[in-house]
Amino acid sequence: MADSEVFTSVDSLREALQSENNDSKTGFFPTMGALHHGHLALVKKVFEHADVVVVSIFVNPTQFNNPDDLKKYPRNLQKDIDLLKTAGKVLVFAPTVEEMYPSSYKELELDLGALGTVMEGKFRDGHFNGVVNVVNRLFEIVEPDLAFFGMKDFQQLAVIQFMVNQFSLPVEIVPCEIIREESGLASSSRNARLSEKDKEEAVVLSTSLRIAKELSGVFPPIKVKEIINEIIGRSSLELEYFEIVHPKTLLSISEWMPGSQACIAAYCGDVRLIDNMQLTEF
Repeated sequence: MADSEVFTSVDSLREALQSENNDSKTGFFPTMGALHHGHLALVKKVFEHADVVVVSIFVNPTQFNNPDDLKKYPRNLQKDIDLLKTAGKVLVFAPTVEEMYPSSYKELELDLGALGTVMEGKFRDGHFNGVVNVVNRLFEIVEPDLAFFGMKDFQQLAVIQFMVNQFSLPVEIVPCEIIREESGLASSSRNARLSEKDKEEAVVLSTSLRIAKELSGVFPPIKVKEIINEIIGRSSLELEYFEIVHPKTLLSISEWMPGSQACIAAYCGDVRLIDNMQLTEF
């Protein structure tokens, strides 16, 4: 099994990519590190669709609206690299902030409309501006044919797809199903900051989503929201939002439609967790 190769500069990564066969299909999976089995499952999915696999590891400061959250975000580059080696030959791009955003960098501006103001956009001011800039910058560097994103960050996925469409970028976005723990808790790098007791209590998020899915065939969205708010309210978690939204616009809905999506965010102690689930079929 070939070892992963690690690149810290844009030029060295591009040189490596240019040395590949011109007919090779490049698959790209951007991450912020703190990799776990969920990431590894997605990397294996990239291998199924691409000849060359690139994984970026970069904790992007511009998408954190809370400096304390940025400071506490788990980082262990060598552990991440060792995990990626178990998947096969991965080109790992692990740049510094200065490499990603040199003095010549011009910030990308994109009006996301409602996509950028609801849910995560409402509670994390400037977050999606940071996401758009870092993902666009990574696309410029890697020039992938395919880019893979986990559906746990459902709104982020919608924002990235919007950006790709707006700028007609030559990359296909591949959504990847949420990887969950045996308990149902969505796999996340932030889970490393949870105690075992926290993890048990955090399961209420995925449980609530499953209940919402069951209730979607019985009650209208507004009633389902009331019930889920009550369930979370009885738990130890602090709910930030629970919304039932249109799968494309992400605006709240009052009547069920194909692909109705439930999205939730809550704090377990000082750790912010998100999750989502499709409630109705397309």
